[in-house]
Amino acid sequence: MHPFIACLAAAATAAALLTAPSAHARGGDDRSSPPVQLGPRPFFLVDDMRDGPLKRELQRCAKRGAFTPRDFSIGHRGAAMQFPEHTLESYVAAARMGAGIVECDVTFTKDKELVCRHAQNDLHTTTNILVTPLAAKCTKPFTPATFDAAGNLVTPASAECRTSDITLAEFKTLRGKMDAFNPRARTPQEYLGGTANWRTDLYAGPTSGTLLSHKESIELFKRLGVKMTPELKYPVVPMPFDGFTQEAYAQKLIDEYKAAGVPPRHVWPQSFHQPDVLYWVNHEPAYGRQAVYLDDANTPADLPTLQDLQRYRAQGIRIVAPPIFALLTTDATGRIVPSTYARNAKMAGLDIITWTIERSGILADGNNGFYYQTFDSAIQREGDMMQVLDVLAREVGILGIFSDWPATTTFYANCAGLR
Repeated sequence: MHPFIACLAAAATAAALLTAPSAHARGGDDRSSPPVQLGPRPFFLVDDMRDGPLKRELQRCAKRGAFTPRDFSIGHRGAAMQFPEHTLESYVAAARMGAGIVECDVTFTKDKELVCRHAQNDLHTTTNILVTPLAAKCTKPFTPATFDAAGNLVTPASAECRTSDITLAEFKTLRGKMDAFNPRARTPQEYLGGTANWRTDLYAGPTSGTLLSHKESIELFKRLGVKMTPELKYPVVPMPFDGFTQEAYAQKLIDEYKAAGVPPRHVWPQSFHQPDVLYWVNHEPAYGRQAVYLDDANTPADLPTLQDLQRYRAQGIRIVAPPIFALLTTDATGRIVPSTYARNAKMAGLDIITWTIERSGILADGNNGFYYQTFDSAIQREGDMMQVLDVLAREVGILGIFSDWPATTTFYANCAGLR
């Protein structure tokens, strides 16, 4: 039996616990979906909240149980808090936790086949390639760290391995790992370390971390009864690549959904590259209707103006997806409230998806970084994550949110009555 078929058989067994294949045809109707498996984390977060109306509402909801999959809950690279991202195991975990939509970031191999990876050049940090014979094909081989006489790091360890360095068949021999590296590494084996202490390597063993092509992810998602949000990653290689143009790349992504018989209403194609989004809007309008324009702003100063957002809508873009910080700020009392950007997007007639929750480690430590930069002063404990979700859902009015641990967002969506 082909290895992928064997993996799908195992995944199908897991999928039977989630939803029957007919639920996919019905669009994932919550009323007929069986309960999902949330585990303890959402309930820990509720218990950790400050006392107040929202906490009491969520406590009552926790007692009711019977949680079902929700499209509001989007599996970011699967369930990447604890499972190696963009692997079969990570995707199955996300579906088990009730993610109604799951993401495959899409790039391409040397033979121009589409695969699920967060970047074209991340194999050295997300797979075991450096300890396999394929390391010899990497764009930049492993270079060990150097130190001065006192043992201080002078130059960090480095490498760069691209999906375009290898064929699909070669890609499929690799194993996924947690996205991390050890800058002090002297050997390739040491370089594979560096996982953050709030994550785990428990699910990154030699018999897991199964990598998938884009086509395989589609078939898996159909079996799991989830909808799909592929992100077309901008290539690091010059385009055209061996005659493969950017437009052909964008078209191939859509063609693989067509070939698999996935209806446009079950697909949210994404890109940070606006020409990709406009290509889908203009050349594949059925799929382009749900195309998502991702915003790459790093600070509030980078965010588009109302006029920019109105121009997006005039061009046919219907959904924008900025990072969480773009949508929230604090008022004079320190309460988390919608930002100017959030109000402008709605004024421009745009729907909003946002990213990413459960990706910032321990919130109670403070200095929570990129995603919380505009409202970090209002975050003091893990339970404050539920307040963030509540403002995003009820006051900003987002369609959905990417999560590295979808159980949290599935729980909240069930309690708030979100689809």
